[in-house]
Amino acid sequence: MISAQPKGWREALAFYTQRRLLIIFLFGVASGYPWLMIGSSMSAWLNEIGINRTSIGYFGAVFAAYSVNFLWSPLIDRVRLPFMHKWLGQRRSWILLCQLGIAFGCFHLASVDLAEGLRYAAMVALFIAVCSSTQDIGIDAYRIDSIGENEARVQSAAAAMATAGWWTGYGAIGAIPFFLSDLPGWDWPLIYQGMAAFMLVLTAGVWLAREPQTARRALQIESEHKYQRIARARPGKTLALTLLSALFITSALLAWNFLPGVLSAISAWALWQLGLLTLIIRLLVQLHLEQAPAGEPLSNSVNNRAAPAVKRSHRMIAWIMVTTIEPIYEFFNRNGVRMALTVLLFITLFKVGEAFLGRMSIVFYQEIGFTNTDIAIFSKLMNWWVTILFALIGSYVNMRLGIIKGLIIGGSAMALSNLLFAALAVVGPDKSLFVVAVISDGFTSAWSTVAFVAFISLLANRAFTATQYALMASLGTLGRTLLGTYSGAMVDWLNGNWAVFFLLTTVMVIPSLLLLWTIRHRIYALENENNQRQATADFERDQAAAAKRDRQ
Repeated sequence: MISAQPKGWREALAFYTQRRLLIIFLFGVASGYPWLMIGSSMSAWLNEIGINRTSIGYFGAVFAAYSVNFLWSPLIDRVRLPFMHKWLGQRRSWILLCQLGIAFGCFHLASVDLAEGLRYAAMVALFIAVCSSTQDIGIDAYRIDSIGENEARVQSAAAAMATAGWWTGYGAIGAIPFFLSDLPGWDWPLIYQGMAAFMLVLTAGVWLAREPQTARRALQIESEHKYQRIARARPGKTLALTLLSALFITSALLAWNFLPGVLSAISAWALWQLGLLTLIIRLLVQLHLEQAPAGEPLSNSVNNRAAPAVKRSHRMIAWIMVTTIEPIYEFFNRNGVRMALTVLLFITLFKVGEAFLGRMSIVFYQEIGFTNTDIAIFSKLMNWWVTILFALIGSYVNMRLGIIKGLIIGGSAMALSNLLFAALAVVGPDKSLFVVAVISDGFTSAWSTVAFVAFISLLANRAFTATQYALMASLGTLGRTLLGTYSGAMVDWLNGNWAVFFLLTTVMVIPSLLLLWTIRHRIYALENENNQRQATADFERDQAAAAKRDRQ
């Protein structure tokens, strides 16, 4: 049995090469690869055909799919795909379906004339983003489900392998299109056809993975019975809750009509959504307080004719509630409203500065004089191995320091590393400084990302893994996407002053770190609880092993 906290390099090597962690790495590659199609490669393609910086920045609004994927994340927890579910299981069937959709979208994007059909190209890119963000829901749920509840420390290692895989897909493989674009006979449409073909190769992860076994289905059925009792006892309030939930989801989807829009409109929408969510939670709390006793029978039977029947409408409402509302209610109920809102706000703001830098980085490199080959070598290939190395080191250290210290150290270092890009903007295309900036950025980004992913994984309930993790992860992407969309407009507003732009990205992390500091004690307590559970599991495992040796 491999220790949950390895000591020495041999034990660490054996620990990080477990089959389940290697599968998580491979899924990480498939998760990061689509970002290349609609991210850096798309930015370079648009820039080379003469699209202005503001439009390139706005094109990044397709990443909003990652911000709202929590809206359909319950489907990945609850809906079984016909035929594919029996063949592959819940998690793997959804992952494969999404990967096929990504490959199809990328191949189709290669046939679009971006100069003449930019809006249509954006819609195809949005389709890829939806498939990719849905794939991420399945992959993240698979990662958390494959790590036992009594293996809290292993979540940091799993986060490191996922991060290393993501950067392999986005960074290492992402360098290839930039190399090819500088070679004669290669253009971006042809490159995108090759990228679509490689996406099909990445489906190998689905065939090599084993479907994780969990008690998720039993827990969901138990929740359904609870909501059937509520729907039967309080039909009026249950209907009102259902309508409010539908309004919340509808207004979230309609928000895409003004993305990217003016900041005031987005702020008004956010307040409206917060108000709806507050009403939903209050009504939900009232219903839980008023619900029928848990032991009350749910349906008529021959021996119990007095029990009221559970109607089909009750079952339908219960299914909807467990699918859409119960994961949110459980998260707020378990953590408390103040703690839950602080966590969600921290997640939203933590990586905003990094998003501003990332969205404009390719344009910045090209404008100050670096070639696409330079970008491929330094920004992609070098950043790739730096990220993998420090993701693994960061996870190893985080297992000892704890998640809070890892987030504070990683977040602060991540912000300060942006100052090197400000220096690069002043100095110009200096390759030595470029190397230093890329290594620093890769190191700090990997460290903070591993701690961030482990933090979110720690807070997800196993009954609603996909939904709760997607909710938190999508909020993190929301901050990066909505605010990062204005990165090009900010550079234009600064009249192309890249140095000031990077200085501003440095201070963007401060609000999130202050929020984290206010909840540090609650997170420490949660970590200690999980560590105690891990220690108990290790002790029981050692006792069982000793007893087995004695019998032999």
